[in-house]
Amino acid sequence: MTPRTFTRMLADTQLPSVFNPYSDCCPISDKADAARVRRRNLVRCLESALKSQVDTIWIARDLGYRGGRRTGVPLTDEVHLTQAGSWMGNVTLERATRGPVMAERTAAMVWRVLGQIEKPAVLWNIFPLHPHDLNNPNSNRCHTRLERDATWPLLLALIEMIEPKRIVAIGRDASKALSSMDIPVSMVRHPSYGGQAEFIAGVHAIYGIAPEVMVLKDQNYRIWTDKIDESWYGALPATLIIKGEQRKFRFGSYETYKELQTDVDELLYKSN
Repeated sequence: MTPRTFTRMLADTQLPSVFNPYSDCCPISDKADAARVRRRNLVRCLESALKSQVDTIWIARDLGYRGGRRTGVPLTDEVHLTQAGSWMGNVTLERATRGPVMAERTAAMVWRVLGQIEKPAVLWNIFPLHPHDLNNPNSNRCHTRLERDATWPLLLALIEMIEPKRIVAIGRDASKALSSMDIPVSMVRHPSYGGQAEFIAGVHAIYGIAPEVMVLKDQNYRIWTDKIDESWYGALPATLIIKGEQRKFRFGSYETYKELQTDVDELLYKSN
């Protein structure tokens, strides 16, 4: 199996309510040769990974309509195509779409953390195509079991080709799907829905990166802590939310994302 034959197998896969970025062309956003450009992007990434002997694969659940559907590179949006090409051996990755560049939050977090660990990884998804709602191509949905079974041989072929020593499963769904693998699988939380901090911490733990700690030795700390909130004496964690002239300070941690969202919404929608 080579990157070119693998990509051709991927392009030949056709399923209902699924966009195949390696053979399909979106009449709204794609250039005329978009599928060819995306195939070429993927081939270049895989060839570079083999040449560099990349030994880790990061695997999430599905391609998203703002990321891999448009670029052909899993977990990579158009904003990060240049960075991806640089990290994958200075290969050239091209846009396949027209109009403004589109960003994806998950891709932003993935490439932020890859920049921190400074080690390349092959990026992939359990379901390597873009599943969408019926008649709504610009939507994301979870793939079905039948769709996974139809493309599972592609995942096995990728693993056989790359021969990774480690797989990082991004999210519970990906981890569950990979539970039968003989290769060690480490799970991290998916960065969506408030999981950014846990995602970063999880990847750092896998790669043995200690969290950055800063110590302030200012003896006159009351001068600046009072400017943040008079009740605060400098201990962490603490959160300050600002909207114009309005402020909300909280000393201590948020136990859930919902608690943080409540405080943000209270300030955001509070009438002046």
